[in-house]
Amino acid sequence: MPSIDVSNLRKSYGANEALKGVSFSVEPGEVVGFLGPNGAGKTTTMKILSGFIAPTNGSAQVDGNDVVADSLAVRECIGYLPENAPVYTEMLVRDYLEFICQVRGLPEQQRPARMAAVVEQVGLEEVLGRSIDELSKGFRQRVGLAQALIHDPPILILDEPTSGLDPNQIVGIRSLIRDISENKTILLSTHILQEVSALCSRVLIVSDGQIVGFGTPAEIEAQAAGSARVEVVLVGEGDVRGKLAALPGVVRVDDGAGEGAGTLAFSLVIESGADVRGDIFALAVASGWTLLELRREGQSLEDAFRVLTTGVA
Repeated sequence: MPSIDVSNLRKSYGANEALKGVSFSVEPGEVVGFLGPNGAGKTTTMKILSGFIAPTNGSAQVDGNDVVADSLAVRECIGYLPENAPVYTEMLVRDYLEFICQVRGLPEQQRPARMAAVVEQVGLEEVLGRSIDELSKGFRQRVGLAQALIHDPPILILDEPTSGLDPNQIVGIRSLIRDISENKTILLSTHILQEVSALCSRVLIVSDGQIVGFGTPAEIEAQAAGSARVEVVLVGEGDVRGKLAALPGVVRVDDGAGEGAGTLAFSLVIESGADVRGDIFALAVASGWTLLELRREGQSLEDAFRVLTTGVA
């Protein structure tokens, strides 16, 4: 039985149809990355799955419980972390977690052991006695994760868990999610594609309220295949961009990352199956350019996301 099973899910806000027949399933133990542009329907889907709002049509089951008919049972078996951690900033971390234990209905005799386990798991030992409003964004996210884990649910729904964090905090939260995923099913919404590659077994992409891609990262990349890129770094003069764009098989020439003054860098989008590296080398020789780098790259997850959500390579 899937941990999450969604069938023809629809949600309308007046005349605006946020979800237009979304269907997917998440198997036990999977970490599924949930991707899409802003306004695509990710947060709406997560709010329906967590029981915060009801769908207009269609059905969704979480751990075998219907999100409408068995809403309380659904809430008991999930841990939900919205984009902005749901914390009471005036409370001490310890007091807040004790409060969540009460709200979740944990028996009083089990609370100390469960709190100690979660505090150690998410790394909150050093801030237990501090007020939440004194904490950094990274520690607040850890507190948010702790409240989602305190009742030991089998399923976690995480909406942009690293939003607004600095690079060091992102690494810390990402490592924490990786550890948690060893015995949880996780649906993870994020805009950071490196997170998907690092954490997720499958990827779900929505655009304009509809699923446009679902599969492993490799399957998503293959689904959107149709072009590749050649990265070029050189030293040269004249209409370099124009000459590169005129080569057979080149669809578009974008700016790349140069290596300093005097170097030019371009990223060439090329037709599927084309290999223009030999032509670029010959052109560089004929034009008197110094070729510093020439590298062909296949479709990346970022390329696939762009193709599937915009139709543009």
